[in-house]
Amino acid sequence: MKHTLTLLFATGLLAACGDGTNNSTQTTAKEVADMVITGGPIYTAIDSNPSVEAVAVKNGRIIFAGGADKLATFTGPDTQTINLQGTAMYPGFTDAHAHLLGIGFRELTLNLEDISSIEALKETVAASVASASEGAVITGRGWIETHWPEGRFPNRQDLDAVAPNHAVILRRADGHASVVNSKALEMANITATTESPFGGDILKDEAGEPTGMLIDTAQGLVGSLTQAPTPEEISHAYTVASDVYASYGWTNIHSMSVNPDNVPVMEALSEKGELDIRVYNSIDGRNPKTQNLFQTGGRSSDNGKVVTRAIKLYMDGALGSRGAALLEPYSDADTSGLMMAEEADYLPIFTEALKAGIQVNTHAIGDKGNRYLLDWYEKAFNAVPMAERKVAEPRWRDEHTQIVNWDDITRFKELGVIPSMQPSHAIGDLYFAPDRLGTERLKGAYAWQSLIDSGIIIAGGSDAPVERGDPRIEFYGATIRQSIDGFSNENWHPEEAVSRQDALKMFTIWPAYAAFQENDLGTIEVGKLADFTVFSKDIMTIDGPEILTVDPIMTIVGGEVVYHKGQ
Repeated sequence: MKHTLTLLFATGLLAACGDGTNNSTQTTAKEVADMVITGGPIYTAIDSNPSVEAVAVKNGRIIFAGGADKLATFTGPDTQTINLQGTAMYPGFTDAHAHLLGIGFRELTLNLEDISSIEALKETVAASVASASEGAVITGRGWIETHWPEGRFPNRQDLDAVAPNHAVILRRADGHASVVNSKALEMANITATTESPFGGDILKDEAGEPTGMLIDTAQGLVGSLTQAPTPEEISHAYTVASDVYASYGWTNIHSMSVNPDNVPVMEALSEKGELDIRVYNSIDGRNPKTQNLFQTGGRSSDNGKVVTRAIKLYMDGALGSRGAALLEPYSDADTSGLMMAEEADYLPIFTEALKAGIQVNTHAIGDKGNRYLLDWYEKAFNAVPMAERKVAEPRWRDEHTQIVNWDDITRFKELGVIPSMQPSHAIGDLYFAPDRLGTERLKGAYAWQSLIDSGIIIAGGSDAPVERGDPRIEFYGATIRQSIDGFSNENWHPEEAVSRQDALKMFTIWPAYAAFQENDLGTIEVGKLADFTVFSKDIMTIDGPEILTVDPIMTIVGGEVVYHKGQ
């Protein structure tokens, strides 16, 4: 019997490789499809053939993409027919930089994303303390002070006022700073004489006492106060994160800083059908078990949906907490940020990775962090000739690429280094970035269009749970380059906004290329895996602010509907 699925929707409130590898949209074999899709605009992310009227899928792959008048050829009595009813379909959206486990735990723990002031933070902590057992440690994540009326970081005295007897550890949204109370400092033996670790800072007041703010690696000083999650909690967090991301419209995530022990957990969940989206892992390069990846050259789940062939490293901290490493001091503080790496430590890792065929994806935010990363990558490339590399063109990545000295823009193309950037960082950071950097350095900040003009691609992501992880916000940020409320000014460099076609590629074919998956993913064309994202409106043509209001209607992975709004 023929199965028909009609999409109904209601408008919601919230807010290189360019053309792929095969420009053919027709298939000569007249096969009966498992699924056919038509009835709305279908965008391919292929410059030379940007849209089609219909798609047919068999065994999880696309067997036809072309005119609707040809669709009857592929339709049989058991074919599932999806009528888009005017909604719009795209290649499956990929978040090229996020943290899958953190996304899951954000849904399961104290979420501080909506905190609007220090007073609101105190109220939230007080409520948590009221329901906490004796001796429990209060933890949370997501606060960001840049819009708060107090105009400062929270401190231990703020937390002490509502939590004198429970240790409190609250991580900033970017993950590069935490505020803790006096009880937590006491339990961790952090005093005025405690030295800051390499790559971190213990902020102190005028009297030399800790303020409660711990920057970057200094956060590890309170790590022993919290219990590691159980295996059951980790598995649950992964399944929750997968469900959330599928409901947003993502079909794939490049998950960063993954604990190697969690890779088999994800593989098993995927094989059991409990992890619906695809995952491309970059494991934490600081973990001793990274050596296992170098020996094997990577791994994949049996179903091919969980791939692990990269490591994640760090150059510096974050701009908001003044940990991003700058070539010149911050404009609003007497510091140049924090380097979290040394050349002598990283170059042996880089050269070994080239010989083993392991991709290296490194966090770099400040202009110093980015310049040094390019310098060190270049030294590694020069040290290992192509004949000695397992992968001749390694497609190494610069994760974030937020503040780049203008002289370094063209070096990405020259070295073949892929910028992996998150548009939402710009539309949030540009409220405070002028204070941190001054106006001159903003020329190379979040410079998407300039990097594309230089001839390089950009892998677009969100950095969730640092940001919300919503593809609509990321697409809006990339193309409109305004705050969610529509604010912008000359400091935001509106000329760095990208076209909608390039934005589509930032979240489809370009991440596929950045993960060595362009032969299977990233465009709608014959032979590729049937991963699709369906939104209620056409984000390629609607007014900019409307992008934030579209609903994710359907998410399809390998020809299987893993999310359908209302079902």
